[in-house]
Amino acid sequence: MDTENLRAFVAVAHTGSFSQAAESLFLTQPAVSKRIATLEQRLEASLFDRIGRNVSLTEAGRELLPRAESILNATDQAVQAITDLSGEVRGDLKLTTSHHMGLHHLPAYLRRFADTYPAVKISLDFQDSEVALEQVISGQAELAALTMSATTHEKLVKAIVWDDPLVLVAAQDHPLANIEQPNLTDLAQYAAILPEKNTFTTQLVTRLFHENRLPLETRMATNYLETVKMLVSIGLGWGVLPESMIHGDELQTLPALTAPLVRTLGIVHHRDRQLSNASKAFLSLLK
Repeated sequence: MDTENLRAFVAVAHTGSFSQAAESLFLTQPAVSKRIATLEQRLEASLFDRIGRNVSLTEAGRELLPRAESILNATDQAVQAITDLSGEVRGDLKLTTSHHMGLHHLPAYLRRFADTYPAVKISLDFQDSEVALEQVISGQAELAALTMSATTHEKLVKAIVWDDPLVLVAAQDHPLANIEQPNLTDLAQYAAILPEKNTFTTQLVTRLFHENRLPLETRMATNYLETVKMLVSIGLGWGVLPESMIHGDELQTLPALTAPLVRTLGIVHHRDRQLSNASKAFLSLLK
């Protein structure tokens, strides 16, 4: 089975679009369509339902997807392993990262890495930390930079790189900003802007309010912290943001915590996966 046809299939499955898949693979849309058609003929099964502009996997497509990803991962690892025999640091560095880390913590390291290892092609995939974690566990990603949760997985190797202190914030004209020493009871009177419930940050805040037997009302949820900052800054609710994101005077910090609220950030990889020389070099640079 041709791996390039499988690569086109996986790209369409992930993007839900033949045109976006073609763009990601640097191919024309007809070329992607031809590869999918060839694969469907080989398997004697339709892999996608095409209704208008909507593209979704058929039952056969859903069965093929994890197997195709496994084949491509194994192929890529084999090519990288042979490339790495020379001991040179070249090839690809494929890094999955959360938006916050990609914007606020990784740029200086990525620049230093690119300057030190110009033969390496850096590929970034921006995902929520929870998604990135699952990609490493399933073998879809080699390295992931993410928020470390309290949970562990026997197949993961973690390297904690940064502490990320969190602060409670509100707009300058929010009622909470006028309270000299607000407490959690005060915050419980107003709606919050937080990431989705499954994120580690929101779990920290939820646990904090639960331990104090206080209600926590969430007006809206978004996992993009820059959006949380904007929504808080226009007074739609109070929020929780990394201290590193607080600049100028558009937000008022709320000293309502009796103990610091801190996330840990770092890099994870799969214990059973042989890391490329590029990944090893990047981990060494971080440490």
